[in-house]
Amino acid sequence: MKLTLTLALAAGALAAPLSAEEVNVYSHRQPELVQPLFDAFTAQTGITVNVAHVEKGLVERLQAEGDRSPADLVMTVDIARLAQIVDAGVTQAVQSDALTANIPAEFRDPGNQWFGLTSRARIIYASNERVKDGEVTTYEDLADPKWKGRICTRPGTHDYNLALMSAMIAHHDEAYAKQWAEGVKANLAHKPEGGDRDQVKSIWAAECDISLGNTYYMGQMLADAEQTEWANSVRIIFPTFENGGTHLNVSGMAMTKSAPNKDAALKLMEFLASDEAQKIYAETNHEFPVKPGVERSALVKGWGEFTADTINLTDLAKLRATALKLMEEANFDG
Repeated sequence: MKLTLTLALAAGALAAPLSAEEVNVYSHRQPELVQPLFDAFTAQTGITVNVAHVEKGLVERLQAEGDRSPADLVMTVDIARLAQIVDAGVTQAVQSDALTANIPAEFRDPGNQWFGLTSRARIIYASNERVKDGEVTTYEDLADPKWKGRICTRPGTHDYNLALMSAMIAHHDEAYAKQWAEGVKANLAHKPEGGDRDQVKSIWAAECDISLGNTYYMGQMLADAEQTEWANSVRIIFPTFENGGTHLNVSGMAMTKSAPNKDAALKLMEFLASDEAQKIYAETNHEFPVKPGVERSALVKGWGEFTADTINLTDLAKLRATALKLMEEANFDG
């Protein structure tokens, strides 16, 4: 993600009043993924949304700013990051009938500290030419020696892969998960690096045959003239755990403890959970809406159906530290 505003300048930029009503957002999300939503909100309400895209140190910044923080909302990806923000004591509970009605219980904090906005599956991108149908069906399969030299992935210590590792622990145990990570590492075609789209490029270049990735990257690649050929060289496989379903993660939001524009911030939160915003997420970002009744885009539907895993996301967040420890013990990125 690009850091479009330096942290040193973010507070000053966000604090500058631009309209009668405004909302200040600290965002981990890529600018192109959230700006269409903010534009639609402003068009509907007249409320300006000021955004600081913060790649690292978001929690530490909020803690340092304390009650003086200009931020009203935090938007981020990954259940562990949402839990980290709450655990740091920099958010507040939000009571809203609209949020409760629109966001199912499994996609929001029991104490109303964070609310999910979209979900995405951690899937397998497989070469159309070199991977047969049915050759890989589970996450556990990735440790099978038959894949030696055929797997690409981003670093194992990245949030997306740590969430998957947490789910592996939850479905099995720590010893199994570590052995699995060691097995996947032994099958890697090269050192873990880059993002999910880089792995698909490697498949296109015949450097590997399968990779882990998030579903929405397929939509992003198909919309990019340079990357369309990469996307067309692979297909999406929805693997499951041997005793579960396909791993899901979330993007979400939380209101900061300081929230100088609380009323306007709540309006934005409720808008993001509305039919209009959820449709934007579906059509523009190629993500799965969390609001019941809002359909996935035609493109996303074309990737196929799957059975979502039932492991509680909050439980996965609690396992993140253990997942990181095991990944490091396996020297996955070494």
